[in-house]
Amino acid sequence: MKLFPHQERVLNETYKNNRVAYYLDMGLGKTFVGSEKMWELNTPFNLVICQKSKIEDWKEHFEQHYDYNVIVYDKQRIENIPLESVLIINYDKVWRRPELHKLKDFTLMLDESSMIKNESSNRSKFILKLRADNVILLSGTPTGGKYEELWSQLHLLGWKINKKLFMKQFVVQEWNDRNQSYDIVGYKNVERLKAKLRKHGAVFMKTEEVFDLPKVNDQIVKIRSTKEYVQFKKDHIIEIGDELLVGDTATTKKLYLRQLAGVYNQNKLQYVKDLIDSTNDRVIIFYNFKKEYAALVDMIDRPIATVNGDLKDLSAYEDHGNSVTLIQYQAGAMGLNLQKANKIVYFTLTDKSELFEQSKKRIHRIGQDRPCFYYYLLTAGSIEWRMKAVLDERKDYTDALFEEEEKDEQFTS
Repeated sequence: MKLFPHQERVLNETYKNNRVAYYLDMGLGKTFVGSEKMWELNTPFNLVICQKSKIEDWKEHFEQHYDYNVIVYDKQRIENIPLESVLIINYDKVWRRPELHKLKDFTLMLDESSMIKNESSNRSKFILKLRADNVILLSGTPTGGKYEELWSQLHLLGWKINKKLFMKQFVVQEWNDRNQSYDIVGYKNVERLKAKLRKHGAVFMKTEEVFDLPKVNDQIVKIRSTKEYVQFKKDHIIEIGDELLVGDTATTKKLYLRQLAGVYNQNKLQYVKDLIDSTNDRVIIFYNFKKEYAALVDMIDRPIATVNGDLKDLSAYEDHGNSVTLIQYQAGAMGLNLQKANKIVYFTLTDKSELFEQSKKRIHRIGQDRPCFYYYLLTAGSIEWRMKAVLDERKDYTDALFEEEEKDEQFTS
């Protein structure tokens, strides 16, 4: 596996540490750095805890690049774990597996380690009691700018400072008479805190610090499909909730297949949420349909900017460094200057080549001094893969092309 120079540098800096935290910005390859460190540590067993939407990504990564026995440990309990294994489980289920507290001789890796920032939660209390020989923490946003949320991670790194002393040394608090409690108003001894973090194996790296990455980085993300998509593709009709989707023409069938791969796919919505939670940077999301906008707004708890046929309000984008900007292709793929951001997520694809190409230029333009990252979320086995292939040829994905594919599938079957 070929690593980028910045990834090799991070591994070299932490070669002597058996407890490390790789706080690398989204797009810098935390997955590769973390898995290589795990391989270097070479313990009989390995436990990876991640968000539910990332389980398949980790499974595929280990199977493609390593010779581990890869076990997804969220469906059934395992009595005898073979040597050279990687167990993968999500944060919501790990604390329901008490047998993991018996596990020995293993390396623990937390993907998006900020998930244990609340030390009183069930997941955090459970993870802090694991008897790991080595620890690897991965996160693009370990604190979200709030140093008080670091304590659980510091404990795993081996810094056994108690919470009260940590708050006293590094957090500035003032008494609030109205709430009868202390408010956090700032931080102190920050350089000392950073030095302590480095001593305990923490590495911070922002995208703008890395100049050896390609200017444009395309990330194809394979999203798990749904039984509803498979059923509609076969029968051309399905009932979802109180809605009846009927694909009685090529146009309506294509429309509903796109929506079933997008807004009706909870796996994709969850992935977008996890992706947003993994960075504090501005994120641009392109979408097609009003239902998609409603679903995205409903799950995003950060400042939202909007560009669509009904509304154009970019104030959140301008004023907030962690904003999410939702753009409908027809309304905003052309003409906007959005180079304050360097990350675009394609929730669904347009079928118009010009809009697709123009959308990429919203961040990749004069004034952009950081690498640009494009995340294409494509549902497995869906119409989206053919759409992407056609758009890459600079062509529109028309009804005629869709009908040709339908005929090819019938002939093949």
